[in-house]
Amino acid sequence: MDLATIFLSPTLWAMTLSLGTPIALAALGGTFSERSGVVNIAMEGIMLTAAFFAVFFSSLTGNAWLGLLLAVACGLGMGLLMAWAAVHLRADQIVIGTAVNMIAAGLTAYLLHIFFGQGSPSNTPQLPVVTIPGLAQLPFVGDVIGHQNVMVYITIGLFILAHYVLFHTVFGLRLRSAGENPQATESAGLSVYRLRYLGVLIGAFLSALGGAYLSIGVLNSFTQNMTSGRGYIALAAMIFGKWTPWGAFGAAMLFGWASALGYMFQGTSVPYQLVLILPYVLTVVALVGLVGRSRPPAADGIPYVHAR
Repeated sequence: MDLATIFLSPTLWAMTLSLGTPIALAALGGTFSERSGVVNIAMEGIMLTAAFFAVFFSSLTGNAWLGLLLAVACGLGMGLLMAWAAVHLRADQIVIGTAVNMIAAGLTAYLLHIFFGQGSPSNTPQLPVVTIPGLAQLPFVGDVIGHQNVMVYITIGLFILAHYVLFHTVFGLRLRSAGENPQATESAGLSVYRLRYLGVLIGAFLSALGGAYLSIGVLNSFTQNMTSGRGYIALAAMIFGKWTPWGAFGAAMLFGWASALGYMFQGTSVPYQLVLILPYVLTVVALVGLVGRSRPPAADGIPYVHAR
């Protein structure tokens, strides 16, 4: 398969959407968290927790949707831990995020061994693939977007909703004010703590959706540390996207495209292992600022103390 065939293949772009969606959901979650003023690198741990429990509960109940719901609840539990330590205890947000990631890695590895041995069950119910009538019949476009997992379409809807909420509602204005000028927010009679809790929990909800989709929508299994740094890639996508929903979506799709490219190069003369490192190379580039200078919310990562 030559390069032109690979880059013009609808399979590449369909895989880009599929592989980019978990990253996009976590990046959107990080956007809400950091817009409220909390740096949330615990997205990796939240995704991993939800990925495991999505498989666990889907297998237990025989229902992928119920598995998704319960997995998100477990992810929210991790998010609540992050919010409590970051907002109320005013702990270092990088340290507590790292701790959550380590807890998730150890917990899921232990539970995987206890309940499933060396691998997840092969009969785990999966989230459905949806075919959109009319669109699916269009040449090229139909192959790319007309026949995707239901979570891909839900994710697009969530990004539309998130952009509207963040930039066109009173709640969005208040949430952003907590990350830009918390003193002014409190002087207006608003609770900075409450807004930051909401920002972190919304972020945890979206990250958990991404993790659950990864295990019962994309890879159809759970393996130890299966997120493979996607939470950190989502952090880079959020920074690359300048803390905006659509910017984060575009950056996440770029990382998804880099991952899809690695799979497409299998069977060619190009070592696909080299291409598989592209998402991580892009992550490093984004985080060191070589792709452009991004300005985070002014109070991002700064613990807030109530005015006396």
